[in-house]
Amino acid sequence: MICITEHRGHDLDQLGARTTAPLSPNDPALRVIIDRTRWLALASAFWDEANRRLRANGLPIARFLKNPARPVPVHPSLGKELCILCWAVENAPPDYIPNALKNWEALAPEERWWLYTMTVATTGQALQKGIGWRKALRAALADNPFIKGEGLSPKTRRELLGHKQLSLAL
Repeated sequence: MICITEHRGHDLDQLGARTTAPLSPNDPALRVIIDRTRWLALASAFWDEANRRLRANGLPIARFLKNPARPVPVHPSLGKELCILCWAVENAPPDYIPNALKNWEALAPEERWWLYTMTVATTGQALQKGIGWRKALRAALADNPFIKGEGLSPKTRRELLGHKQLSLAL
């Protein structure tokens, strides 16, 4: 099983020195528990997105090294996006994972962050699978096939949302 935890403040100081002590399923920092098969199906897409963003900002790309004894820290904004992807596929059939990846990739980072905020407020603990926002994420990302060319691109949505006020014809 792959565990994703959220650490802030003083927790970060000891993160690199942490050992793989078993996590309590009720640990408030534990956000996701996902099986290795699902993780392997989505990890490369996540790391590709992370590295694309690093390159776009002139930073060196990350090298992911498998070492179960050491946690892999990621920036909080990327961690939020990873949680969204994992929550979408945690209970989905494996053949729905490509849908989730395509739909997740079609979202702008700001949209992923908003989804994370809404989800974590009510069902953000690892064991709260299949209810509330977690159930909605699965339906929105994994159950709906992405059809290229339909809908607005993330750039267009960002531009649209960047306007001070949207006008509606009444």
